[in-house]
Amino acid sequence: MKKTKPSFSKILSGAVAAFIVLSAAAGPAAIFADQTAPQPPVVKVGLFGIGLDTYWGQFAGLKDRLEGYRRLIQEKLAAAGAEVVSAGLVDSVDKAREAAALFKTLDVRVLFLYVSTYALSSTVLPVVRETGLPVIVLNLQPARAIDYARFNARGDRGKMTGEWLAFCQACSIPEIASVFNRAAVPFRQITGTLDDSEAWAEIGAWVEAARTAEVLAGSRLGILGLYYNGMLDVYTDPTLVSASFGTVVEHLEIGDLKVRRDKAAKAEIAAKVREIRDAFDVLQECAPAEIERAARTACALDRLVADKRLGALAYYYEGTPGGDEEDIVTSVIAGTSLLTARHVPVAGECEIKNAMAMKIMDAFGAGGSFREFYAMDFDESVILMGHDGPGHIAIAEGKPILKPLGVFHGKPGKGLSVEMKVKTGPVTLLAVVQTREGRLKLLAAEGEAVPGPILEIGNTNSRYKFPLGVKGFIEAWSREGPAHHCAIGVGHIASKIEKLASLLGLEFKRV
Repeated sequence: MKKTKPSFSKILSGAVAAFIVLSAAAGPAAIFADQTAPQPPVVKVGLFGIGLDTYWGQFAGLKDRLEGYRRLIQEKLAAAGAEVVSAGLVDSVDKAREAAALFKTLDVRVLFLYVSTYALSSTVLPVVRETGLPVIVLNLQPARAIDYARFNARGDRGKMTGEWLAFCQACSIPEIASVFNRAAVPFRQITGTLDDSEAWAEIGAWVEAARTAEVLAGSRLGILGLYYNGMLDVYTDPTLVSASFGTVVEHLEIGDLKVRRDKAAKAEIAAKVREIRDAFDVLQECAPAEIERAARTACALDRLVADKRLGALAYYYEGTPGGDEEDIVTSVIAGTSLLTARHVPVAGECEIKNAMAMKIMDAFGAGGSFREFYAMDFDESVILMGHDGPGHIAIAEGKPILKPLGVFHGKPGKGLSVEMKVKTGPVTLLAVVQTREGRLKLLAAEGEAVPGPILEIGNTNSRYKFPLGVKGFIEAWSREGPAHHCAIGVGHIASKIEKLASLLGLEFKRV
């Protein structure tokens, strides 16, 4: 689908996302619940109804009745969090062109087309063709069925026909679909009634997807350092990220972090130490000097994010043994985990694609923690998944643990690390995949985080079950070509991710 220029005027920073709603009253969620969360951007959606102008003189009251239905839809869209730009009831080609001009002028992201009654497709095509916007066709009757007895008992056949035309939404659907298909206009349909909860859940999901697209378009992705050398699957085209999501990519130097770390004041560091102790179950083995080292780096990360207006960060660096750079990168895990819980997801190993996957999950209010496959438990039909480095501690099961590690496996140095499980219950996996055709696609799967033992090695780590089982899932997931990382969030939201892909014109695959 063609994309319009995103609206940046209402986006104050790149760290915009819906604040996460979690079911547990205790744990990290409670800690972050009273923090000032960035306000999500207001997403503009276009709405127009359609009808046939010939009807208005024939059937008294029909137009007013249909306008009332359109206003009801407008109110419900607004209640779902959208700023609605309404073009009213379009019943002629001239009005269609006026509607297109309105939507283009006010920079809406998606169109909702309410089929009020039968209407000529010539009054629809100009709107979608001239705006180039994704379009959702609302095939919503006033009620589940016509009251046949009441309808047939009325003597005035003109009024009877008017009553029928108020239920005539389905008449236009094949005509509109035929024209859209011949004109290569992508579209989706939602069929039901005006008070259909299932239909409105679907409409609400489209609004969420549009808002998430707005979040991505208004975000800045920081790339700090360089790739983990030799991880060929991780290497990513940053231009493709900007072209696909509208996200601005900001390349950062390790010196950007060092200069801010050197300037961190004692009071600022002390406050961050308290924050770390509040957010984590800090083991007694954590030396005070190590906690202060992590706090100093966390202060620098906060300043870097604020100064560069970052909404996500991908990082990796090694430095020289004993050097300042190594001292910084071996002390980032606590600070990057705090940032991730505050809607600035941070991905290690400079996994740019996964930083975007985490951002998408967070924008949907699902969290989004950095994951890779750890091991397979064939006895329990469970896949263990986790990662070293930052975790989304706001979706942890209980309070995450901060523990010292004498070695970061596969990486230089030593320092404090986060050990946590993702909250048990439904989860969604998401990977942003770079295909061999040079495009990005979104790959998702739904499963369950289940209780049980994990590897207590100072990493984020959880147990997951999938409908395909261990063998079937690993093989099906890998066939889609993702990097070995993915983002995991709470809840089943694959259908919302699919809608986001549709709005962005990206391929979507669900395993």
